[in-house]
Amino acid sequence: MIGEILGDVQGQDATRLRYEVQQLLGKKAGRRTLLARDLQTQELVVIKLLSFSSDFEWDSLKLFEREAETLKNLAHPLIPRYLNYFEVNLPTIKGFALVQTYIPAQTLEQYLQTGRTFTEAEVKQIAKALLEILIYLHGLYPPVIHRDIKPSNILLGDRSGNSIGQVYLVDFGSVQTVLATESGTRTVVGTYGYMPPEQFGGRTVAASDLYSLGATLIYLVTGNHPADLPQKDFRIQFEQAANLSPSFSNWLRWMIEPSLERRLSSATEAVAALDKPRPTNLPALVVSKPDGSKIQVTKNGDSLEIIIPPTGFHPSIIFTGLFAIAWNSFILLWTISIVLASFPVNIPFALFSLPFWGAGFLMVYKFLFNLFGRICLRLNAEQIALSWELFAWTFYRTRPSPRQNVNKLVYIPKHFTKGSQGTRVAVPAQLYIYSGVQKYQISGNDVGIKSEVELEWLAHELSEWLGLPITNPMGS
Repeated sequence: MIGEILGDVQGQDATRLRYEVQQLLGKKAGRRTLLARDLQTQELVVIKLLSFSSDFEWDSLKLFEREAETLKNLAHPLIPRYLNYFEVNLPTIKGFALVQTYIPAQTLEQYLQTGRTFTEAEVKQIAKALLEILIYLHGLYPPVIHRDIKPSNILLGDRSGNSIGQVYLVDFGSVQTVLATESGTRTVVGTYGYMPPEQFGGRTVAASDLYSLGATLIYLVTGNHPADLPQKDFRIQFEQAANLSPSFSNWLRWMIEPSLERRLSSATEAVAALDKPRPTNLPALVVSKPDGSKIQVTKNGDSLEIIIPPTGFHPSIIFTGLFAIAWNSFILLWTISIVLASFPVNIPFALFSLPFWGAGFLMVYKFLFNLFGRICLRLNAEQIALSWELFAWTFYRTRPSPRQNVNKLVYIPKHFTKGSQGTRVAVPAQLYIYSGVQKYQISGNDVGIKSEVELEWLAHELSEWLGLPITNPMGS
């Protein structure tokens, strides 16, 4: 088609032929993307051509018309501008043509294919630029969802000073409006590896574009298509292939969360989270392990384990130990005397001793737990569990719950409240992890936690690994 002239021709009116084809930019089933020159303005334009070929589908025409109508109503400097739409009726090709402005820039895909790499700072610039475009698109009425964000649909202009260059979003051939979705008109489109799970079912929301953007950024930081990276529980495992800061890794995980309920819900929210990865109304928490702390934190991409060791020997537990020995010695002598008494008179007295034995065992347990026990919080891809362990036994365990239900992290610093007599009572710092209706608590007075600083550090570690912000219902 090089050299051929296209235009909005009705009958034999050749004066309306105006677009001279210069180059074939792309081709796939039933579609061609052409670079052409507008003979009236002498400017280069892009023509998207949909032809009635043997594999033509009516859904393709529906999407093509929707793209033209959408572009006609968009006005953003970083999105191609609608110029014309007409029917093509040539001996060699019949179909429809959409004309839009030409942007002289390469796609991110082309840059990567030539060996260009992007730093974390550059990727963040690209992310912000695209999120600003999505804020515009999703803020329209009805909201416009792109549905096919990927490296080949993003153009990057030349560098300008410290700026990475202008970032453009192109190819609205898969565009969907929310009204069209709600009316039941659903067509599964997109590119494998960049599509969120809900899109495979024909459902798309604003957060669907965020997933695709996150997957695109992962391609930039790893050099691998998301579909080529390992997955676990539908999550792209990109961490080992990228050298990123923990906060940016967490933000990307938040963007590509398979569950819509746990994913960032809007482009505005995503920008805010990128600028301030850990939004919180708390003062800055300790981010490194405090000197002298014996708490063990073991983590990787799949699991996190926090082990709070025993308090160890302290003069204050000597009294507890001596009292436990005296108490249990007395109960033992009492029980022996009961056993030696005549049957069945001794039965009521034996039953009466049982609560005292329970109190005695509890005192021994607390004494031993302070010396040898530990608290273990374990999270992995499947579940979260909290247990109190002594030697090889687990004496208490909160009911485990699914990891995917973890949705809130609360840290309450040490504070004071009024007691029943109006006295000032100190309440130790508290750390809560909510998983649905289940609550997991680590308290500032738990064994092995020497100071509030250690609890602040644990809150930060959990926030980093879970990708959740730390909140404080009491305010700062």
